[in-house]
Amino acid sequence: MSQDKKNQILTAAIDVFSEIGIENAKVSDVVKRAGVAQGTFYLYYSSKHALIPAMAEQLLHEQLDSLKEYVQDDDSFAKKIRQMVDTIFKVTDRYQHVLALCYSGLAMGSGLSEWESIYEPYYQWMDQLLEHAQRRGEVRKNIDVRITSKLVTGMMEEAAEQLYLFDENAKQAKAYKQETIQFIERALM
Repeated sequence: MSQDKKNQILTAAIDVFSEIGIENAKVSDVVKRAGVAQGTFYLYYSSKHALIPAMAEQLLHEQLDSLKEYVQDDDSFAKKIRQMVDTIFKVTDRYQHVLALCYSGLAMGSGLSEWESIYEPYYQWMDQLLEHAQRRGEVRKNIDVRITSKLVTGMMEEAAEQLYLFDENAKQAKAYKQETIQFIERALM
């Protein structure tokens, strides 16, 4: 089985579900977009709902890749926080419908037990940022790095999700970002 075809299906599913939602999408929509036969889909996934954990993981990897590209090593931790908040808000806005689907799908299935392993590379990256900031004296020395990684990540994502998934008022994005940044800075610095 080809990893490329599996990735094609996953990417196509994210695009299709973003455009029309999972309930309106058919497997035939996904395979048409992916350029594969319908039978190929079923080699990798038992249904369109079986895509949800893989979609969540793919979106998180994309977000982490965006963070690694956008967040500059030499910048101050305060600037890194602003860069991270901007990136997370952009990804959440872009994939808001898919994220809502992922969360509901993972909550309904057994996916929540997989959540920590999906997030592990993200937490490791955040751990490194916090440890570096501690060495530079930019954050308090008495934080538990791993717990703080999880809390800061959760805070940024929750703020973006609150705006784009629940409040649905993108005009308030600047205010949400600013409050999130200030909250994190006050907690850590």
